[in-house]
Amino acid sequence: MPAYDALMPAIRIIRRTVLAPEEAWRRLTDWERHGAVVPLTRAIIETPPPTHTGTRFTMRTGVGRITFDDPMEVTFWQPPRDGSAGLVRLVKHGRAVRGRAELELRPSPAGGCEAQWREELHVRGLGRPFDPLVATAARLLFTRALEALLRP
Repeated sequence: MPAYDALMPAIRIIRRTVLAPEEAWRRLTDWERHGAVVPLTRAIIETPPPTHTGTRFTMRTGVGRITFDDPMEVTFWQPPRDGSAGLVRLVKHGRAVRGRAELELRPSPAGGCEAQWREELHVRGLGRPFDPLVATAARLLFTRALEALLRP
């Protein structure tokens, strides 16, 4: 993933699944499902389906009036086809959270596929001393989300 900002904490999560790449892709790019697996979060889809480059959506997290929005835009969209890898790139445009994310699927010779979730993010108001905490929290949250999305 191209560097968004050298000062942002970066994470990378890899999981293997028995799901076919096309099914794993469908699950990983179902933005409303992301809202269902991330606690206290819901997806607000701003662009009519199907997803493509330019699709915009917001993940709203919180309780009652205490919420924050994480608006995102799909900047690259290449579903897996005929044994090729799939890749989607997202840019986060929020006031509270900025950065980039990539979800990549690679077919496995043994069947199923390997999923990679890569993310670089910055939480407004938190300086470099908080980068390890942000990265740890993001890794835990995104690992849980990835595993739930890929659960057969």
